Amino acid sequence: MTTLKQKSIFQKIDKFEYNICVYFNNFSRKKPVKRFFSIISRLGDGGVWYTLMLGLFFLFGFEGFVVAMGMALMAIINVTIYKSLKSRLVRERPYISFRDLSCGTPPLDQYSFPSGHTLHAVSFTVVCVYFFPLLAVLLIPISILIAVSRVVLGLHYPTDVAMGTLIGIAISIPTIQVIALFV
Repeated sequence: MTTLKQKSIFQKIDKFEYNICVYFNNFSRKKPVKRFFSIISRLGDGGVWYTLMLGLFFLFGFEGFVVAMGMALMAIINVTIYKSLKSRLVRERPYISFRDLSCGTPPLDQYSFPSGHTLHAVSFTVVCVYFFPLLAVLLIPISILIAVSRVVLGLHYPTDVAMGTLIGIAISIPTIQVIALFV
């Protein structure tokens, strides 16, 4: 598929998702909401996940260490996949495509498809909850908020978030299988 054809396909999808993006982005026009989702989004930059991996060792000993190492390997795979897709698919971010959408926080990279924040949040959450179900109470809401923050802040379309979710689940399944060999 040529880049011109890709761009045309994304432009059609973007127009279809425009109203959803406007609806969610309007919430960010209120300063407390924008601040809240900016903080949530920044947590998804990695800080919350690095802290979680470190905490797993202290909370769960050897099993926590093995899960954290699996998550670290998974993080490398996640980055490789989403950066490769973004550089090939080159979907503009919503706030760039539609001037009436505001950018709630500076993006970490140029393109939007798929959402790397969502991909990481989902994959880390699935792995952690599989091995440590009690963490679901904390991790599931954080992951949902990270995913929603990306649309509210004008950084991603809903399909970017949906694809990040699907890829995150797909990557977490073999990661769980590998970790299970060692715990």
